[in-house]
Amino acid sequence: MANKNLNKAKEAKKDEFYTQLEDINNELRHYREHFRGKTVLCNCDDPRVSNFFTYFAYNFEFLGLKKLITTCYKNQNMDLFSQNESEQAVYLVYEGDKNGDHIPNAEEIGVMPLKGDGDFRSKECIELLKEADIVVTNPPFSLFREYVAQLIEYEKKFLIIGHQNAIKYKEIFPLIQQNKLWLGYGFKGGAGHFISHYEDTATAGDHREGMIRVSGVTWFTNLEIKKRHENLILYKHYTPEEYPKFENFDAININRTEDIPCDYNGVMGVPITFMDKYNPEQFEILGVGIAGLGLAAGVKPYKPEHKKYRKEIQKRGAVDGDLYMMNGKEVVVPYSRILIQRKK
Repeated sequence: MANKNLNKAKEAKKDEFYTQLEDINNELRHYREHFRGKTVLCNCDDPRVSNFFTYFAYNFEFLGLKKLITTCYKNQNMDLFSQNESEQAVYLVYEGDKNGDHIPNAEEIGVMPLKGDGDFRSKECIELLKEADIVVTNPPFSLFREYVAQLIEYEKKFLIIGHQNAIKYKEIFPLIQQNKLWLGYGFKGGAGHFISHYEDTATAGDHREGMIRVSGVTWFTNLEIKKRHENLILYKHYTPEEYPKFENFDAININRTEDIPCDYNGVMGVPITFMDKYNPEQFEILGVGIAGLGLAAGVKPYKPEHKKYRKEIQKRGAVDGDLYMMNGKEVVVPYSRILIQRKK
């Protein structure tokens, strides 16, 4: 789905992007050792249709889970959690196979009513959160900041889906800098197909009936994975001609992650897709964007007056960019830069 349509969904608080079982399995297979003896909470799901519930219920014994809890949001025509006409918010508890058939049967699943509407911010849902060891779900994109803040407040381990643009949020980026949150393995091709009743207006191919294609989605987690400790293999060498510097501060611009030079030790502005390859033992993250969060004192952005800035952005076709001075010329870097430096 084009980003503008995703933004419309966010503004309208329409967040029903139901995750495919295949995508859940592809990501979760990298985390199996984390779940043994743990209570898992899926608190943004209608457990009667959620593939997160299906995955954990059918893999309960294989993963060695202690308990599975999922909550359902009561439908109030707000399109926050469920497109189903749920008359009452409920939560489901599954504690494993009881009759020996290795299938989660209805009589083995406890269905409990909630007094409120099942909002993850409600007091009773927070009590369920306290009981959990790991939270795994696809939270509403429009509430992503608030959702992550709650997980951090209650010191929970988590594996959740979000859009890569969340990396730049002022509430999220410091967590990445402090190694309290990082990216998981992600979706194939950087795009996910979600079960949804929204119209699929994606310009890219691979349309699927009954689904909507959302580009730029990824997994966010604070569970340790092998990927984040693998060094990015670098092979290109620095030359001033190929790597121009920004004029408003001392850093080189890099358009593709694979073009990071192997022999440059200064500050580098890399695309946001770099975060998928980020190894905290190889690089240090300094900030986001040229006027980014967490930059050293004295670093000043080049910002023309507002109308000219917007006009230039539109003329160059940049949808999420900044206008910078580079080699004496005004240029648009179409996407925000993550500022990094090699660790010595």
